[in-house]
Amino acid sequence: MFAPALRRALADGLALDWLLAASPANGLCPELSGEGLSDPDPLPWWAAGSYAGELRCRLLRLRRSPDPRAMAELTPGLVAGLRRDFAGRATRPLLVPIPSWKQRGNPLPPLLGRLLARQLGWRVSGGLHRSRPVLGQHHLGRELRWANQAGAFRADPPTAGRSGPRPTLLLVDDILTTGATAIAAAAALQAAGWRVAGMACLGRTPLAGP
Repeated sequence: MFAPALRRALADGLALDWLLAASPANGLCPELSGEGLSDPDPLPWWAAGSYAGELRCRLLRLRRSPDPRAMAELTPGLVAGLRRDFAGRATRPLLVPIPSWKQRGNPLPPLLGRLLARQLGWRVSGGLHRSRPVLGQHHLGRELRWANQAGAFRADPPTAGRSGPRPTLLLVDDILTTGATAIAAAAALQAAGWRVAGMACLGRTPLAGP
């Protein structure tokens, strides 16, 4: 026998996305925020939720097996926060995913960039590149993370002949921990002539207690 929700979906011709959204297995995890998380330190950032518990498990699975639909389940709060905070600004920022230095690097920043572009009507931009290899940061402390990322990026300048204020960018990454990667990327972009509004990410690592 079909479950009631499935029978109704088949009878009404509803899309499979509705079934996925209705499934308890795909419910929102408790670390997600309905309005997103944000803070100005260490640079302005917006996140879908706290990088812990179920959200951490989902992001680790997505790194191994990227799935746009599974990622879309995580982004409503992030999208709501970005839409709210950028609503009164004259121009919308370009979305710049933070690149990996590995050929087969982290697939989530470009995937998140494309997803946010579709949901917000913004555009994704390239122009940020790795200038040297870096160490994996999972086991590095705060000071080593900052030293590891210093000077690790280079950026293309805005289009030649462009007049008016510097164009605005919003960095995109999957996780914000100490901010070392984001600050290094922002420094390279600003040195090339861009203005960086901050970073959008899926998870913000909880700050350590005193």
